[in-house]
Amino acid sequence: MDGVNARELFAAQRSLTYDDLILLPGYIDFGIEDVELSSKLTREISLSTPLCSSPMDTVTEAEMAVNLSLLGGIGFIHYNNTVEEQSQLVRRVKRYENGFITDPIVLGPDDKISDIDNVSARHGFSGIPITDTGDLGGKLIGIVTNRDIDFEQNREIPLREVMTTDLVTAPQGIELREANRVIRESKRGKLPIVDAGGRLVALVSRTDLKKNRDFPDSVKDDRKRLLAGAALSTRPDDRERLDALVEAGVDVIVIDSAQGNSSFQVNMLRHVKQAYPDLQVIAGNVVTQQQCAALVAAGADAIRVGMGPGSICTTQETMAVGRGQAAAVYHCSLHCREQGVPVLADGGVRDIGHIVKALAMGASTVMMGLMFAGTAETPGEYFYQNGVRLKRYRGMASIEAMESGGGKRYFAEEEKIKVAQGVSGMVMDKGSVRNLVPYLKQGLRHALQDIGVRSIPALHSALTSGDLTFELRTMSAQREGGVHDMYSYEKPALGARESN
Repeated sequence: MDGVNARELFAAQRSLTYDDLILLPGYIDFGIEDVELSSKLTREISLSTPLCSSPMDTVTEAEMAVNLSLLGGIGFIHYNNTVEEQSQLVRRVKRYENGFITDPIVLGPDDKISDIDNVSARHGFSGIPITDTGDLGGKLIGIVTNRDIDFEQNREIPLREVMTTDLVTAPQGIELREANRVIRESKRGKLPIVDAGGRLVALVSRTDLKKNRDFPDSVKDDRKRLLAGAALSTRPDDRERLDALVEAGVDVIVIDSAQGNSSFQVNMLRHVKQAYPDLQVIAGNVVTQQQCAALVAAGADAIRVGMGPGSICTTQETMAVGRGQAAAVYHCSLHCREQGVPVLADGGVRDIGHIVKALAMGASTVMMGLMFAGTAETPGEYFYQNGVRLKRYRGMASIEAMESGGGKRYFAEEEKIKVAQGVSGMVMDKGSVRNLVPYLKQGLRHALQDIGVRSIPALHSALTSGDLTFELRTMSAQREGGVHDMYSYEKPALGARESN
């Protein structure tokens, strides 16, 4: 028989990572459109796409979480912020698909066209309501859209001179279906919602009408709101943070710790399950079956696997503790599968092939930081260096991140001498996740087809039965499997699409 099954592959207890192995192909008797990518995130939550964004302060806030949920995955909002800030970010996600934008960007009559330009450059939209105070809750006096300012050369003209004052509005309390009808019939791009005194309280956008058509894989709760995840530390004072997140509507919590097999995590996990029995909780990070067993026994609904495989993480190098990510995911999934607990593979992903290998090792979902870093939806501003458009990306164990709160993840928040287990850096602009995620999904479908399975559960069944086979890769094989012996070449950008 060609190759070996996973049990034979890991029998020698080698700390293998994704690049150390290759999957052998199977038999194809189905089309690419027959491949299904839905998978379990936790015991009770399923995703349409097995992709999650990491709770890092340069990766996931509301915009990333919204867009991933629209595309079938989920984002976990970081906790390098105040309780109020994090819970507000969760509220923005939960309110988004509700159709009513409850915190729209608002300007005043004395603001300039250049202010509209700045909003458009930063957020990618225009159509800004104008109130007498320049804030939400002020009296609505106009709206500025692209057609009001597109051909105006002087960008310092005050908005009072260009805004449209012939407005179509709807009263506070209107149902979304009726608001959508008004938008269709009025052929307007934005519908301001005002109270009895004419004060702006919300906004409905025409683009919201297209969401169900454009995002058929979006993941929602039983109230048709987008799913939202958030991170929590193991510190006792984060129990207050937990209460605020639950009040904001969070669907799933990840207890964020670099080494999850601790009394601190077990105590926090038990507290969460006692206080909110229906709240889904992901525990970790771990790399061994013994670690998994302790957290599953304490009530974890999913296990997050990975210590040190991330591109900006130096835990294995600095602390001499961890495990190769392929081995970690495989061994942890062996135990968790027996308990009916999904595994989330966290870190070590640089391309589609690594996602495939994580799923083939038994993971149900994959959490990524680097893959999403540099996209338009991540926090932070773009800047140029040597003509290249970049964004900052940092590990939560970098000195920079620990000084602003990331030390909670490493039990180092109050230490006078901080030992970094990560670095800060820069990544190139990757465009929008709305292009990147469909690209990743299509790549996953092709990979599963090559393996000969139609779904992630089928992949796991083949793993368990031994029908899924592997081989180790030498360094020469790894070199052969990539681009080589070229004078020069251009590597396609992630998310690049062919023109029709």
